[in-house]
Amino acid sequence: MTWYFDSHIHLSDPAYLPDMEFILKGMEYLNLKACCVSMDVENSLQTLNLAKKNNLVLPFIGIHPECADDNVEKMIEMIEENHNELSGIGEIGLDPTYENTNTKQVHVFESLLSVAEKFDKPVSIHSRKSLDDIFEIMTSYNTKHALLHWFDGSKKQLQKAMDMGFFVSFGPVMIYANDKQTLLSKADESKILVETDGPVRFSRCFESKSGQISFIPSVIFSASKILEKTFDEMTTLLETNSKLYLGI
Repeated sequence: MTWYFDSHIHLSDPAYLPDMEFILKGMEYLNLKACCVSMDVENSLQTLNLAKKNNLVLPFIGIHPECADDNVEKMIEMIEENHNELSGIGEIGLDPTYENTNTKQVHVFESLLSVAEKFDKPVSIHSRKSLDDIFEIMTSYNTKHALLHWFDGSKKQLQKAMDMGFFVSFGPVMIYANDKQTLLSKADESKILVETDGPVRFSRCFESKSGQISFIPSVIFSASKILEKTFDEMTTLLETNSKLYLGI
């Protein structure tokens, strides 16, 4: 049996709650697993509870840079108490567009990287306008199971990511964005993943609907055309890469 993977989706976001039963049934029908990332302590609890209901939900807990004022000590405690049930740590990272201080973001990011290494967990990294800072910090940490989600860097930064061993993921924007298609074509095939980052909306595809996990086959189809592979070849490659990223 071949599995699809959404490497980064906020499935525990309240926006999905009214349709959750339908979404989970759809995942079972599609043979699709979701790396469900979290924003803060409260949302991480929601992620853990959702994962208990369905084993296709792969729980990632952490503190997003937007929420860097949250209680990082409480988050570390939560990871330590639940590490056997966790698939990974995330969403974590840096983002200068948010109002909280860079010093606070770096502290949270490094604290959660350390606990991820302690329990040998993959990490899902937010790196908007901060890739060079991420690279510098990550020289002190293991990148074997580190994902730069929604990769949005330059070709030079992509090569740096490949040299350091990062995974990179591409989402529905790749369907219409030439720059993302170019980045995909230049990434090491063994380091490519796909995602939706739902419930973010996509203004130029899928009728501006919020990201749904059911978009994944369309993203895979688009990637297969860019890389000149069959859909089945692309699916098999992404399944292999996803399992390597997750360490399963």
